[in-house]
Formats: sequence, structure tokens, C-alpha cells
Amino acid sequence: MAVEVETTEDAVLGGQLTLRQPKRGHRVGHDAILLAAATDAPPGEHAVELGAGVGAAGLVLAKRINDLRVTLIEIDAHLAALAEENAARNGLAGRVRIAALDVAASEREFSNAGVDPGTAARVLMNPPFNDPARQNVSPDPKRRLAHAASADTLTQWLGRAAWLLAPSGVLTLIWRADGLADVLSVARADFGGIAVLPIYPRPNAAAIRILVRAIKGTRAPIALMPGLTLNDAGGRPTAEAEAILRGGAALRWQGG
Repeated sequence: MAVEVETTEDAVLGGQLTLRQPKRGHRVGHDAILLAAATDAPPGEHAVELGAGVGAAGLVLAKRINDLRVTLIEIDAHLAALAEENAARNGLAGRVRIAALDVAASEREFSNAGVDPGTAARVLMNPPFNDPARQNVSPDPKRRLAHAASADTLTQWLGRAAWLLAPSGVLTLIWRADGLADVLSVARADFGGIAVLPIYPRPNAAAIRILVRAIKGTRAPIALMPGLTLNDAGGRPTAEAEAILRGGAALRWQGG
């Protein structure tokens, strides 16, 4: 018998979207909104989000870009069902579809779910990135699944992104800042033109996250972009962060 999971309904983007999500476990935060803001696409393209949870990043992206088609991939069937509900409640069901799949599932399983290779112009992802050997992980199994990475997580997820993307398709991901070397090492197998944008919690603090944009099949060099600072010295949100996290603005890649 299925266990009923307690949920809440929460407004994001200053009330532009309402998301139903579990009350406990992994909750929608800044990372999903930043990931959507860092992903750009013209109307009419197809974007795939890996590890979509309740659909926050993909739905924010679909809300911002008219006529963009979005496929949400999520391993947890309950979260996938919530993502489908969230797409409908926000008027996006016509452009957003959900597939309950493990990122590491076989190519046949993906194709059976109607997700075929080379059909995405954009892939976005917020993979689990906490190292259980170095960091404390949550005792909650669903939160641990969303946050704790295995040694081959990046390889699996970037490999799946390369499989999904058409030639010259664009990958966008968010990762912990101290894992930059790992991202660059894995990405170079299939991607180039890598741009890295650090996220700082406040002025004069070390970066806590990196946003990474990479292009499939190119050998263009790496670029380090000016970063985004979330809060000023007094702890108040910066104007740029406020425009992104509450206003739904796109994050501008300098020179991109």
C-alpha cells in the first residue's frame, strides 16, 4: 500500500509559479532557479532536465521561454507525479512532459519512454554533488538520493547529456565550487567551449557554487566568467540576484 507523503504548496519566482513538493526531504531552493536562469534557448527548441525533482528548474525555464518544449527526467515516481501536477497547475502541461527514469537507465528504457538520442538542443542538470566520504549526508533517504553523489555520478550524468544532445547542443549544470576540477575533467570527453560562472554568497567570500555551460562536440577553449553575488555585505539580496530569484530574469553570460 502506497504511503501518503505530506506536501506543501509553495510560491517561487515571487509568486509566478506555485509548486507542490514534499514537506520533508529535498526542497526547492536557489540552485534550481539559478540553473534555469543560466539556461537559454530560443522558442521552439527542446530542453531536457535530468534529475528534475518536482520540476522546478524545467518549469521556470518553460515559464520564461515561450514555446520551448521541456522533458523532465526524474527517478522518483512520486516526485515525477508531482512534477506532472505542477506542470498542469501552472498552465505548462502542453509543453512539458515527464518521464520517470533513472539517469543511468539503459538506452532502450529511455527510448521506450519516448526520449531518444540527439533530440535535445539543451540539457540542464543539478546532479547530486555531496561526497559521502567527505561530507555528512542526510539520514532521510529521499534527501540523500537528491544530494549524495557516487564516484561515477558526473560521468553518468554528463554521458547521458551527451547522448541526449544534438550536435552543438548546450549543457548547463550547477555544481559545488570545490568540484570544478572534477567537472572539467569529465566534461572534456564530449564537450568544449566550457564557460564557468562562480556563485558567491556575499562579497569577499569564496564561491559556493559554479554554473557551467558546455557545448557538445567543440574544442573551443574554457572561459571563466564574472560571477554572481547573492547578497551584499549587510546580508540583503543584490539587485541582480533579486531579479533572477524573484523576477525570473535570465542570467547573462558575458560574451555568450
